[in-house]
Amino acid sequence: MRYIPHTKEDIRGMLGAIGIRDVDELFNTIPSEYRLSSALNLPDGLDEPTLIIELQKMAQANRGSADNMALFLGAGAYHHHIPAAVDQLLLRGEFFTAYTPYQPEASQGTLQAIFEYQSIMAALTGCEVVNASMYDGATATAEALLMAGRLKKKRPRCLLPRTVHPEVRDVCATYLSDADLVIEQVAYGEFGQTDLDALAGSLSDDVAAVVIQQPNFFGCLEDLPKIIEMTHQAGALLIAVVLEPVSLGLLEAPGVIGADIVTGEAMGLGTGLNFGGPGLGLFATSMKNAWHMPGRLVGQTTDQDGKRGFVLTMSTREQHIRRARATSNICTNEGLCALAAAIYLSLMGEGGFKKLAGINAANAQETRKRLGRVKGVEPRFDAPFFNEFVVKLNQDVDQALDKLKARGVLGGLPLGRYYPELADCLLVCVTETNNSEQVDRFASGLEG
Repeated sequence: MRYIPHTKEDIRGMLGAIGIRDVDELFNTIPSEYRLSSALNLPDGLDEPTLIIELQKMAQANRGSADNMALFLGAGAYHHHIPAAVDQLLLRGEFFTAYTPYQPEASQGTLQAIFEYQSIMAALTGCEVVNASMYDGATATAEALLMAGRLKKKRPRCLLPRTVHPEVRDVCATYLSDADLVIEQVAYGEFGQTDLDALAGSLSDDVAAVVIQQPNFFGCLEDLPKIIEMTHQAGALLIAVVLEPVSLGLLEAPGVIGADIVTGEAMGLGTGLNFGGPGLGLFATSMKNAWHMPGRLVGQTTDQDGKRGFVLTMSTREQHIRRARATSNICTNEGLCALAAAIYLSLMGEGGFKKLAGINAANAQETRKRLGRVKGVEPRFDAPFFNEFVVKLNQDVDQALDKLKARGVLGGLPLGRYYPELADCLLVCVTETNNSEQVDRFASGLEG
C-alpha cells in the first residue's frame, strides 16, 4: 500500500500558496521531450524468493574476476588492490554512530572519521583545508567553478582544456548552464598536453578560472607549474583536477605548487569500482577561501571538561544557517567512502603510498614498451605519463576490443567516442593489479 502523506486538500492549498494550478506545472522548467508522457513500462511486482532468483540471473551476466579478466580500462575509474583490512575496519561498531553529524554528542565516531579524512587529504593535496567529501570528482569540479565565480565576480569566462575528462566537462556545462559563467575549451597539442599557446591566447582579465586535469585524460602529465604561473598572471584561479589519486604518491601536490582549488575523485583509495560507484568527491582549497567552499567541515575542539572532541564547524548548505546565501545545494557527503579512504591511506603509510605509485608508473612504462613492439601498434603521444597512455592501432578499434575480450582482456577505452580525430586510438590504463601474464595476453591479442 502506498503511503501518501498529503491529502488532496493539502496539495491544493500548497499549489495555491505558490500560485500554480497543478503539480505538473512544477516541472515546466524541464523540457517536455525529457518528461514521461506515460507510465514506465515495468513488469509486475515479484514475491521475494522469485525476485532473488531473478537478481541472481542478472548478476551472473556480469563478467568479473571469476572469469580472470585482465583489466586495462581506466579513464577516471581505476582498479586498485584494496587490503582486506579496509572492509573489515569499516565494520567496527565505533563507526556506527548516527549518520548525520549535526549532533556531536551522538556522532563522535562519524565526526572523528571525517576529521581524519580531511587531515590526510590536506597533506596529500598540499592544501590548507579539505571539506568532508562530496559526491564525486565531476560534481566537485563543477562546484569549484561556481566557487571561482563567487570569488572572481565580473569574470564570466572559465577555460576547460579538451584534455580534461569529457564527462567532467559535460557535468560542468550542465551545472553552469543557468549561471553567469561561460565555459570555453582550449585545444591540446601534438604531445597530448594542453596547448600553452592556445591557453595564453584565451587568458584575459575576464577569465575566472582555468581547469587543468593532472594527469590529464590522455594520461599525459601537464606542465602544471607553468600553467599556474600563466593563470595567476591573468588574475584567474587555477583548479587542479586529480582523477587518479594514486598519482599523488609521485607527483608534487597541486596545492604546494600554487593551485587555488584541488578537486578530484578519490574512489581509487579503498572504495573499489563496484560496477560504477559510488564515487568520492575531493575538494580542497586555502583557508582564506574556506567560507566560499561547498559542503561542510569538521573541526577539533574540547568539551566543557577539556576533553578532545569533534564538531561540525562549518556548513554552507541551504538547510543550515546560510539558507538563501548557501554556496551549494550539496546535501550530503560520502561518509563511508571517506572513511574507507582514511583507513586505506593510514594502512599504506607515506612510504607505502609512494611505493604503490612507483609500481603503477613502472608497470605502465613496461606495458607501453611491450605494446609498442606489436606490429601495427604505436604510441600516440610522447609526453610523460603516470599509469595511462594512448596507443594508435592500424585495425578497427572496436573489432580489436572484441577480439581482446574473447581472450579475457578488457583492452582500454576507444577514444573515438569522445574525440573523432582519435578514432583509431585506445586509452590504456595499467595499475599494480596488472601482471606480466596479463600484459602478454594483451599484446598477443593485438598481434592476433
